[in-house]
Amino acid sequence: MTPKYKRILIKISGEALSSKDNSLDSEIISRVVNEIKTVHDMDVKIGIIIGGGNFWRGRQGRNMDRATADHMGMLATVINALALQDALEQVGVPTRVMTALTISRVAEPYIQRKALRHLEKGRVIIFACGTGNPFFTTDTGAALRAAEMNADVILLAKNVDAVYDSDPRTNPDAKRISDISYMDIIQKKLGVMDLTAVSLCMDNNMPIIVFGLNEEHSISRAVCGEIKGTFIH
Repeated sequence: MTPKYKRILIKISGEALSSKDNSLDSEIISRVVNEIKTVHDMDVKIGIIIGGGNFWRGRQGRNMDRATADHMGMLATVINALALQDALEQVGVPTRVMTALTISRVAEPYIQRKALRHLEKGRVIIFACGTGNPFFTTDTGAALRAAEMNADVILLAKNVDAVYDSDPRTNPDAKRISDISYMDIIQKKLGVMDLTAVSLCMDNNMPIIVFGLNEEHSISRAVCGEIKGTFIH
């Protein structure tokens, strides 16, 4: 397989790493890690931004201060990032976790130039804590880090295999969309990605590929342009 993209930012939700009864599923993590290793062995530069929804989402804290609830969500992403780092290092992939909040005892603080240097040295970077600011999602964190890392594309790994005109989990007649513009996503308010993130991608001409993480060899196929997901541009 020949990679179409040489520098990528993968967005993985926290839920994608968990089963229904487990906040972290070792079998799912192992499968994802093996996929990332395959792509890393193609000499593709890899950044990953990870969510924390398997542990906590800011909107769960309905009676809490919003900033406090969002900071709790940021800390949840650190748990997932450390688990993914450990699993990657066990298969021989050099990895660094960089956090937008300073937690220097367990991870490096995010510094753009240092992150770029890690990529040049062939290390996978896992970006945790989103943007480091409340009121912004990890989707927006993905758009921001992709721009800062000069990525060729954002790979949006989801539990559904593409963008649909409505939720396919509740509407069996939902229509699959294979190609769509940023503006159509915004105007139709399709819930595939936070609209602030889509707007940021549009401003930076950053293409997005939406695909199902559960498909066989999904990440490597997406990197090689062979996945049948949705192309947002």
